[in-house]
Amino acid sequence: MEKEYNLTVSDIEQHAEALIVFHAQFAAFFRSATRSVAPHALDYLQGQLLCESRRNMTQMSIHIVERNEQALSNFISTSPWEDEPLLETIGQQVVPLLTCADDKATQALILDESGVAKQGTASVGVARQYCGSLGKVDNCQVGVYLAYSTTQEATLIDRRLFLPQEWVNDPARCAQAGIPPHAQVFRTKAELGLEMILRAREHDLPFDFVGMDAHYGEQPWLLSRLEAEGVLYMADIPSNTRVYVDTPTVGVPPRQGQRGRIPTKPRVLAGEAVQVRQVATLEQVTWHVVKVRDIQRGELWIRCAAMRVWRIENELPCAQPVWLIIRQEMDSSDTKFSFSNASASIPLATLAEWQSRRYWVERALQDGKGLAGLDEYQVIGWRGWHHHMTMVLLAMLFLLQLKHTLRPQAPMLTLQDVHEILRVVMPRKELSFEEVVELIRHKHLNRFRSRNSYLSKQKQWFGQFFDEKVPFSEIGIMDNQVNDTPHTERRH
Repeated sequence: MEKEYNLTVSDIEQHAEALIVFHAQFAAFFRSATRSVAPHALDYLQGQLLCESRRNMTQMSIHIVERNEQALSNFISTSPWEDEPLLETIGQQVVPLLTCADDKATQALILDESGVAKQGTASVGVARQYCGSLGKVDNCQVGVYLAYSTTQEATLIDRRLFLPQEWVNDPARCAQAGIPPHAQVFRTKAELGLEMILRAREHDLPFDFVGMDAHYGEQPWLLSRLEAEGVLYMADIPSNTRVYVDTPTVGVPPRQGQRGRIPTKPRVLAGEAVQVRQVATLEQVTWHVVKVRDIQRGELWIRCAAMRVWRIENELPCAQPVWLIIRQEMDSSDTKFSFSNASASIPLATLAEWQSRRYWVERALQDGKGLAGLDEYQVIGWRGWHHHMTMVLLAMLFLLQLKHTLRPQAPMLTLQDVHEILRVVMPRKELSFEEVVELIRHKHLNRFRSRNSYLSKQKQWFGQFFDEKVPFSEIGIMDNQVNDTPHTERRH
């Protein structure tokens, strides 16, 4: 039966002040001992939501009524407001919002990461590393994110910036980027993810399991730590992951002969490990067709199997078996594999739905990028990155709240739909002729400064190779012209 749609113009009009009302709930988080930057927080939220792309300070300030580009920059990059208390409140508001709409579903925390391509070396955490959005190694920043999910939707509730080893090995570079001393310690992405999971539990956020992709699932220590903490997980794993299908025998092997050392370390005495892609071909694997999700596109059914296996850590099988879930989709030629430490009596349909839950964190990241500028920002330092990402999470909470408010009139409303509504009802500045001219002048000046800065950096770099100071143009790179006058490079 088609779901009824009765959203009217008046329904939309009454939410013209929705962002102002929403922002008022959080104004206290933007106060310091001496002043409040809450008005700038509202401006920043407006800029995030009104811009369609390129959410830098200039573009954001164009759309807000009281244009103050410098104030926006100071608010996000240097203002001393604390983001951690705000993060905690965002999480506390997300839980009842999602669970009341899907009260019979299990709740999950889902880990994922996202890279943002960057130029230069100044942006905090930037390095040549794998960037998922590009699908290759490139110059980028990588953030690790935690989403809160039900069976129908999810939103981001926490974030961590990954600092490559080259950054933590350079205290001067860290200090220049404003990284606090306690953060100047190398942590893997898995360690950052574990910090967020434990933090969510400290704040009493209810969840039934943790979901993660293969980057985290292939870390045996992380799975063991979650088991020790009593946390259920659904962790994707690579297809070449080795497991024991039958109960292996572990013990200290007997001494061979009269010579040599007496063995003391336990080993596998009986049993053979196989890769999980080989398990998928075994005759004892029983396949089922299971419905895992019902979304706007329709019901999603998969071919799924599950069996108890022993995962391996430090070349030894773990003491207790875990579930190996094998999944095949109609529209994909890939077979996916996951581990779960759920109880042996859990239904296969539940395991299959849990395995499919990572879809929602990918959606949440996509929405954060497209609707709130998760991958579009104009900050360089540590504080700016964390402030911006916190404002992204706040903007996404607002969109989610408004979506749930309008859901009775439009049951299949999406966050993208809500974003379109806001762009109509929110006050938007209409630029005058004079303001357009001033805007172009401002952009022109910035380009001129950027050009001079770039040329200055080149001059400094090339100058180190020559014995005497010479005009930059004579070095042979000004205006892409090669000077015929030779210069002698230093011999090192």
